[in-house]
Amino acid sequence: MAKVTIDGKELEVPDGITVLQACELAGKEIPRFCYHERLSVAGNCRMCLVEVSPGPPKPAASCALPVGDGMKVKTSSPMVKKAREGVMEFLLINHPLDCPICDQGGECDLQDQSMAYGVGESRFRENKRAVPDKNIGPLVKTQMTRCIQCTRCVRFITEVAGVEELGATGRGENMEITTYVEKALSSELSANIVDLCPVGALTSKPYAFNARPWELSRTESVDAMDAIGSNIRIDSRGREVMRVLPLQNDEINEEWISDKTRYACDGLRRQRLDTPYVRRAGKLEPASWDEAFAAIKQRVNVIDGKKIAAIAGDQADCESMVALKDLMIKLGSTNIDCRQDGALIDTKSRSGYIFNTTIAGIEESDVCLLIGTNPRLEAPVLNSRLRKSWMTTGLKVGMIGMGYDLTYPYEQLGAGPQTLQEINQGKNSFRKYLDNAEKPMLVLGQGALVREDAFAVLHLAREIADQTGMVTENWNGFNVLHTAAARVGGLDVGFVPSNPNMSVSDVVAGAEMVYLLAADEISMGQLSSSFVIYQGHHGDAGAHVADVILPGAAYTEKSATFVNTEGRVQRGTKAVFPPGNAREDWTIIRALSDHLGHCLSYDSVGALRERMIEINDIFSMPNQIIPSRWGSFGADTGVSAKPFLNPIVNFYMTDPISRASETMANCTRDILGTEDKTGTDG
Repeated sequence: MAKVTIDGKELEVPDGITVLQACELAGKEIPRFCYHERLSVAGNCRMCLVEVSPGPPKPAASCALPVGDGMKVKTSSPMVKKAREGVMEFLLINHPLDCPICDQGGECDLQDQSMAYGVGESRFRENKRAVPDKNIGPLVKTQMTRCIQCTRCVRFITEVAGVEELGATGRGENMEITTYVEKALSSELSANIVDLCPVGALTSKPYAFNARPWELSRTESVDAMDAIGSNIRIDSRGREVMRVLPLQNDEINEEWISDKTRYACDGLRRQRLDTPYVRRAGKLEPASWDEAFAAIKQRVNVIDGKKIAAIAGDQADCESMVALKDLMIKLGSTNIDCRQDGALIDTKSRSGYIFNTTIAGIEESDVCLLIGTNPRLEAPVLNSRLRKSWMTTGLKVGMIGMGYDLTYPYEQLGAGPQTLQEINQGKNSFRKYLDNAEKPMLVLGQGALVREDAFAVLHLAREIADQTGMVTENWNGFNVLHTAAARVGGLDVGFVPSNPNMSVSDVVAGAEMVYLLAADEISMGQLSSSFVIYQGHHGDAGAHVADVILPGAAYTEKSATFVNTEGRVQRGTKAVFPPGNAREDWTIIRALSDHLGHCLSYDSVGALRERMIEINDIFSMPNQIIPSRWGSFGADTGVSAKPFLNPIVNFYMTDPISRASETMANCTRDILGTEDKTGTDG
């Protein structure tokens, strides 16, 4: 620990930190533009100048200066004040007076700091520099004349996103931030540079000129576009979601979110279901809630309960799955499943279907084996953690599956389960890295589980974990990476068939009535002879084949519980109301149960959550990681020779919301170069 004196106050700070960090520990605010705690130090804006002694008789950049024992720092001396005024005057020399029309207005670091540290007027009278705007894709709008060359965007794209597509050309006054060759940024995390930009040079293209920050209501919630459970802030105006921004959570998403999480929200305004429908004479017609429930009751009364099935979709919340499961039990059916992609996941032990290492725990690992997964598309935020670990600790990565660009180097070991067998038998060279690692881990993706031999793959992966010391008292390196926000929650509440060997196809086979809870990814051809009830929020594939449609709420329109891939229970918060006559999902099921004469015992969300805790006490501990007991799962059966395939074809369109999004359609066209709207191989 080093002893430093900051503005006359002496304190001890950890060795190796910078003067800027020490000042923050002392409660002193230091202005900055280029410095960011998650990026490398650039030291090129000079706004963080302080006076240091002993040292040269001039201000020093506190972001790049390590603390020294006995150092004395002044953060508000006349020298510092004059230096900051000079820096601000230089920064504003070429900056246009765009504040009235700039989307950064009200949230601009340059605005705030020029008010706090500037002199109020400029002495510059020469012609201002102008820089042509760049087209870097459908997500980020550029106004490069405003750029102050802080290089935050360049460092993020290079260091965090791992796609070296932004940089600086020219020198001095001719320096410009550009993509070199004009092209759309290809990173799934690219729009985070909008949050990082301290001026109005990079703003949100889909959100441009739509609202001012002071017009918006802010709601803290949880993302449901993938299984990571990123913490987000939903900004709304009236009944409309205007934008989605990241909330900082160092244990999950740090302060990043994927482009789909950020921009698919415009799909919430398109193709919405806002009233019940009933199919009459082969045509769907609007109906009242009573008419829709009556049509369902009429069919339920003539169908054997064992011939009824229910499938939960990828964005279903835990409350609605518990309510639907209880209703199905009352109707005499155990034909339920939350694995609509056909994944065979053994639920005997919770440790066999969650990300036991935890997302933050990735940074502790030294060797990682990826099995049938492309984390860059399945979980971009988690993939950035793997890259971060590779950059900071030299994480060794091996891949079994198709070759992908993961933004960090890896060793391609093979394509299918045979390679897994070789590692298990010690015949693959990568086995020595696992054996010698202090904290090895493996990541089993859905590409390895959406197969007939999934139980055998699970068994092989579990044996590798046991043999290589992946599971110890303080470490569990066995991980399953899910792609659906509803998946772990569905497994936790038991929304699976009573026969563990049944897949979703087996569940709906022979069913005379199928209840689709926002399930749009199953093969709808299987339902041609069934009476289909679709409860969801978009007119997607499930609604097209439905006989009765019950309009539900999207994740932004309900207070709901989700469990992320690491088994962390999180609660989302309602930001806006559902459109028209749509209702929260569990309330629809509760009302339907009343009409069917099988009334569920709870009539409030609090009572329903008590029921969830009764099923699994994990729901009594939100926002916590509860280590799962290492148990037995999988089956020692034969494996197929087929290679592991990627379950995601188009990252930008994987669910009803993103498929309805105009922004995601633009990304599909401009970044992927295709008009295909299919997001999964299902």
